[in-house]
Amino acid sequence: MAIRTPKWIKYPKLLALALTFIFAYLALSSAHFELLREYVVSFGYAGTFIAGVMYVFGFTAAPATAILLLLSKTQNIFIAAGIAGFGALLGDLVIYRIIKYSFANELDTFSKEWAVTKIIFLIPDRIFIYALPILGALIIASPLPDEIGIALLATSKKVTENEFGVISFVLNTAGIFTILYIGSAV
Repeated sequence: MAIRTPKWIKYPKLLALALTFIFAYLALSSAHFELLREYVVSFGYAGTFIAGVMYVFGFTAAPATAILLLLSKTQNIFIAAGIAGFGALLGDLVIYRIIKYSFANELDTFSKEWAVTKIIFLIPDRIFIYALPILGALIIASPLPDEIGIALLATSKKVTENEFGVISFVLNTAGIFTILYIGSAV
């Protein structure tokens, strides 16, 4: 049975995403969530790993960032970045395999759409071969949902699964370290 969205909500997924950002903000700043913050910190490095896994998914990225900011006050940020980076790698590998093996035919069909072929035509082959992996890596390194960057890397013929794993770990660990550093400095 599908859940029906009220007609006045034109973009339910974007609304849900916005609500995750609001929840993350409240969890960090509101006195009402002090017990929740203490509970999260009590998980230690296991909580850091879980936050790393959550960090790569669009709807859990904001709460994961909030958790990492909380944990940065009580953990060694170098160790925490490595642990959370490994969690992010596992989350990314799940997404990568789903996209690479389950969406392959759909992505192939999408690449033949009129607008996509026009864009591809405008980009020289020498640049296009490297543009997808670079754009995908930039998206993974940014606060944007990893799903988009992973899709670009998964469709690239130049990036193997092992190379993807290294890229994912390094970029996510760097992004997580930045969050932990900011959290420990504030």
